Amino acid sequence: MKEDELKETEVGNSMKENDSSIEEGDKKNGPRDDKEIPIVDHIGELIKRLAVIVGVAGLVSVITFPFADTAINFLWDSILPVSEVTRPRLYGILELKFTEFKVASLVGLIIALPVCVYELYAFMRPGLYEHERRYYLAAIPTSLVLALVGVSFAYFVVLPTVFTYFLYYSEGIATVGFGLGQTFNLILVLIGYLAVVFQIPLFVMLAILMGIVTRKWLAKRRILFWGGFLGISFIFSPDPTGMAPLIVASTMVILFEGTLLAARWMGRE
Repeated sequence: MKEDELKETEVGNSMKENDSSIEEGDKKNGPRDDKEIPIVDHIGELIKRLAVIVGVAGLVSVITFPFADTAINFLWDSILPVSEVTRPRLYGILELKFTEFKVASLVGLIIALPVCVYELYAFMRPGLYEHERRYYLAAIPTSLVLALVGVSFAYFVVLPTVFTYFLYYSEGIATVGFGLGQTFNLILVLIGYLAVVFQIPLFVMLAILMGIVTRKWLAKRRILFWGGFLGISFIFSPDPTGMAPLIVASTMVILFEGTLLAARWMGRE
């Protein structure tokens, strides 16, 4: 038995040596499909792939638009935490149609996220090594899962917290009248924003696995990332009270630090 185990160990070591030698050879020679092409061709290909992403998002939005009013009623009745607010208030003639268009566009954005990841992969594929391609392909379904997790987090945690705070903030001063346009601006921005925010673990881990950055490099600059997260949250959030940006920024920091912790646990220094 010991002799068999010794042979298996020797075979495993030889396979590792062969794999490492092949990888070293690839690094010296470069990716096998990598070819120099004019910058104009690069730009043209990038524009085509961006057009595919926009086309998919637009097609999904068009298909979703007839059902947008159902989504509006569902979100309104399930997110707002008070029974006395029965129907939204309209302050413009086309406010309802604009809101339906925004709802349909949000669905298109979420569905187009994995398409965006794939098109970026296809654009960079000639310059990637085999192991980098495997990492990127695995990221495509992961992107959609993370987007759905972000949408769920916004729906079940962030939005109820924010609207409850709004009611508490104005209690005893004024009667709250939720306008359809402004209310859904906040709802849709937070849902779409968090669908994108929850891509942070994916892109951080991809950057580490592909050797673009190291975990230690990111950890040493975490304060800069935290400040960037806070600034982006306040810039893109339509909540003037500051509650929603603080929640989103805290979520971004937790996702970032959790990814670094996972990378350390996996030994990806």
